[in-house]
Amino acid sequence: MQIVNNARVGIDQGSVDLFSDFEEGGEMWTGAGSRMRRSWVRFGQPFAAPPMVHVSLTLWDMDSAHNVRADLTSENVSEAGFDAVFRTWLDTRVARVRISWIAVGTVSSEDDWDVS
Repeated sequence: MQIVNNARVGIDQGSVDLFSDFEEGGEMWTGAGSRMRRSWVRFGQPFAAPPMVHVSLTLWDMDSAHNVRADLTSENVSEAGFDAVFRTWLDTRVARVRISWIAVGTVSSEDDWDVS
């Protein structure tokens, strides 16, 4: 649990097209085995500390002839942004993926004092 020790809480959100491999025969569509796509997402303005980030699939275009296997997570969360990471494996074929995200955390205030 992240406890926000500040009266100023920021909420940022967005949507990102992670990839579209169908048109160009990219690895997610034509490959097999473990595959990953990583994309840096920058917040609209920095948080005071790394926020909590939630990611979700808002578009997934998958081949119906194979099992759908997908893992979506946020990694390397910092005050400035995070890595959105999509993984698949075995024979799953992924044409394209879009994600939405929301970040909630403390934001700085001109009233904050640094007494360290």
